[in-house]
Order: sequence, then C-alpha cells, then structure tokens
Amino acid sequence: MENFQTFNPTLLDSVGLNRQAVFDIDALPADVAASLAASCTPGRAYRQLILIAHAGRKLWQSVTAAGIASEDPIDDFTVKTVNQWFAGSLAQHTYEIIYPGSQAIGLQRLGQLAGWHHASPFMMGIDSEWGSWYAYRALVLADTRFEPTSPIHGAHPCGECAHRICVASCPAGALDAEKFDLAKCVNYRKREGSRCKETCLARISCPVGSSHRYSDEQIRHTYLGSMRAIERYY
Repeated sequence: MENFQTFNPTLLDSVGLNRQAVFDIDALPADVAASLAASCTPGRAYRQLILIAHAGRKLWQSVTAAGIASEDPIDDFTVKTVNQWFAGSLAQHTYEIIYPGSQAIGLQRLGQLAGWHHASPFMMGIDSEWGSWYAYRALVLADTRFEPTSPIHGAHPCGECAHRICVASCPAGALDAEKFDLAKCVNYRKREGSRCKETCLARISCPVGSSHRYSDEQIRHTYLGSMRAIERYY
C-alpha cells in the first residue's frame, strides 16, 4: 500500500477556499492530462493536480478583510493564499499554479471528475449541497503524494425540481428552450434598464443551496465583471 503524505487544507479552509480535490495525473483522462501538460512550464514533471474552489460566503469575506485593491482581488488573494500554503508545510515540494492564468483550462470537466459539477439550465455548475454558490479558484500542478480524492456521487439536483423556477425567472427568456440561448442573455444584459446587469435573476431564484447564497456585494462584483467582458467582446 502506498504511503501517502497528509493532506492538510486548514489554511485554505480558514479563508473560504473550502473545496479541494486531488487527482493523480496518470489517472486522468488522456485529453485532460495532455491539456495540463501543455499549460505547465516545459521540462517540469508533476505527479498530481490539485483543484481548489470556494463555496459559500467565507472567501469574499476574507478578500474584503484583506483590502486588496486590484482588478481581480479574488484571484490575487487566492494565488497569495496558495503560495502561503505551499510555503508552509509543503515547502519541500515543487508546484505550479496554472489557474488563474492565461491558458484556457476545462474547469467544469475537472469539476465533473470531482463530482462537484452538474449542469444547470442557467449554465452554472450546481450540486445538492451548495447549489450554484461555488466557483473554481485555483488549479495547481505539484509533485506531492497525497491520497487522491474520491469523487462525490450525488444526484443531479435539477432532476428533482418540478417547478423550474429559474426558467420562469429569466427576463430574457434565455432558458425557455432546451438549450441555453447565450445571445438572448447577452442582448438583455446590454439593454438599458436591464435587471440582470448586476445579477442573474434565474440563478438567485434557484432554491438549491440558497442558504449559501453570496452577499449582494459579491454578486454585484461577479456580474459587473462579466458585464465588462460582455461589453468588451460583444
């Protein structure tokens, strides 16, 4: 039996980076492993991939308390915290943060492998505990020897929803068809007087995990960021 090292996420948990999954790179699907190899520094060899996410309100509270004044305070806080985590009890290990970063990474695919992600009608990942109130925050390649995380096997929460309140709550009608209509969503958000510039009415109407819903301030920060991207690219 392999002698695994202890995985201690206390620092991560304490600031709200409270979801972690460890994968052996050799056990990942071939296309995922190849994508990771293309994203890291050439010549470096790693054993494991560590997926880190936040769920609930704690991370935003930590970011706000830290007073980081930057364009991406959540990303900057996350990277700083991951570096601190490795500088502590993991100082002997080589690692590389590939997300946040410039390379496109299939985070939802990794979320599916971890058992965190189910697709919702409003295009956010959802699970039965946290609803849609979680997000991927860091992806780390490392030469660690942690025990790989077993995937969570839970039912798709949308499958038990008879009301589909999120569909009815979308003022753009972007969820009316079986497939999410991105154009309707974007066009409505760009409209003067849109009720979805600073939020997503479909998302906040969903009852799953509603006790973990972000604060109004965090929701506003998130959706104003996506609004800036819409104005830039559309």
